[in-house]
Amino acid sequence: MISLDLEIQLLTPEHLNALLELDQACFGGLWTMEGYQRELDSPNSDLLGLFSPVSNSRLLGMGCFWSILDEAHITILAVHPQYHRQGMGAALLYSLIKTACDRKMERATLEVRASNLGAISLYQKFGFQTAGRRRRYYQDNDEDALILWLPNLQYPKFQVTLNQWHSMISDRLDKSSWHLLSK
Repeated sequence: MISLDLEIQLLTPEHLNALLELDQACFGGLWTMEGYQRELDSPNSDLLGLFSPVSNSRLLGMGCFWSILDEAHITILAVHPQYHRQGMGAALLYSLIKTACDRKMERATLEVRASNLGAISLYQKFGFQTAGRRRRYYQDNDEDALILWLPNLQYPKFQVTLNQWHSMISDRLDKSSWHLLSK
């Protein structure tokens, strides 16, 4: 069985068009070009892309977090619908958390639609716990958002957890004929 390479890297302004295409495919146009440009320009923002040399667009997924004091606030996590349920969301989430750890963040947080059970399940697999609810958070339909937290990113035992997650993700990707290249 042939394995297809995947690579996660920091996004740059050269990726703006691909970002907009992916945003359109995943969210129907959630963020604008100016919004993505702001993220790319901000020293407090990490915008990661998941790439494959075999895909037409090459950008299969993206994830972003803001560094706010000692907290990584995950603002976006998306995988092109054509590549759902192959382990790529987990690979991106892992990479966001690992990057946050490397940047000495103490915890990670995010908001997720209360109805997005697939995303909630993914976040829970990575240890996120529900910390609260933002009523009518999403303007498109007034849906509530759950606030999820992942503490203790700098605890020594968390490095062991990261290593376990990396193995879990590699195994899952292998089952879908993907191979995540290490940085």
